Amino acid sequence: MTCSEPPGAVTHWTGRAMAKAFDVSLRTVQRIWDTHRLQPHRLRTFKRSNDPAFAAKVEDIVGLYMDPPAHAVVVSIDEKSQIQALDRTQPGLPLKPGKYGTMTHDYKRNGTTTLFAALDVLHGTVVGRCMPKHRHQEFIKFLNAVERAVPAGKIVHAVLDNYATHKHPKVLAWLADHPRWVFHFTPTSGSWLNAIENFFSALTRRAIRRGVFTSVADLEDTIRAYIRKQNADPKPFVWTKPAETILAKLRRLPVPSD
Repeated sequence: MTCSEPPGAVTHWTGRAMAKAFDVSLRTVQRIWDTHRLQPHRLRTFKRSNDPAFAAKVEDIVGLYMDPPAHAVVVSIDEKSQIQALDRTQPGLPLKPGKYGTMTHDYKRNGTTTLFAALDVLHGTVVGRCMPKHRHQEFIKFLNAVERAVPAGKIVHAVLDNYATHKHPKVLAWLADHPRWVFHFTPTSGSWLNAIENFFSALTRRAIRRGVFTSVADLEDTIRAYIRKQNADPKPFVWTKPAETILAKLRRLPVPSD
């Protein structure tokens, strides 16, 4: 019954609803669910890529991570756009023994910034630039910054997602003028293959989400400080799943209908 739809306008069973429906105790329901590893209150989201070149792109990018070419640099590039400089309406209280730290649920918006970042997969260092807009002009400026940071004579393999800015005609013209660069695009709905997303996640959790920023400049100073700390003690990005393991797992999923 837990795996079936409950009666009425609800989407899943709760322990109390199940206990009431079958005239048993809540603890009995919980014990049965624990025994059979049932968790109706939880839901995991997914999105299967419909990219016809999905397998080839996975093999290409995972190959770069696990067996990078000699005399080359592999960088993972993306943008974290519309990062808000949020100030709280009242001062919060600090963490104390037995008490949580606090902050107001409401906030004051003080503007936004966009972080362009490139992760050197082998060394774990990050090149980052904060810019006010998220266009191909800013992306080309950032590519020039990465170009200056990579030692001469190295081929640059860049992993990017399918955002339109990355494929703008002027970006492709820049790519043609820089023959040592090679772009590798992730599959559609495959941003989880882009290693820089791990850095963005850590940045958000550790420096931005609980931050209090009175201005965009304050926010950007915090981001730059976090990147400097990252580069002072970098750790290589390690990918552990071979492409065939990923593809075998995805083959077990049902094929979406058109």
